[in-house]
Amino acid sequence: MNRSPSDRTLNDLADEFEAYRHPNEFNEHSLVIDNSDRERSTLVVHIDREQAADLADRVEAFLRDHGAHTQRERHADSDIRVLATLE
Repeated sequence: MNRSPSDRTLNDLADEFEAYRHPNEFNEHSLVIDNSDRERSTLVVHIDREQAADLADRVEAFLRDHGAHTQRERHADSDIRVLATLE
């Protein structure tokens, strides 16, 4: 059962993402919670593989479907970070 976004934490979201991901498809990613901004922590999904955009699209869709606001940072075609925050 999904909790409302206001009841959810980034740790919960990270756990849901880890349960969702398919190891054979998502083996070239890392997941980090950045707490450097005390008011707004950010879940960072770093994708490092060829044609990372397709996987980044799926990651973003999953995170948005689970109540997160997302933003994408593209450093190269094979290096994309999807940033997620919760209100």
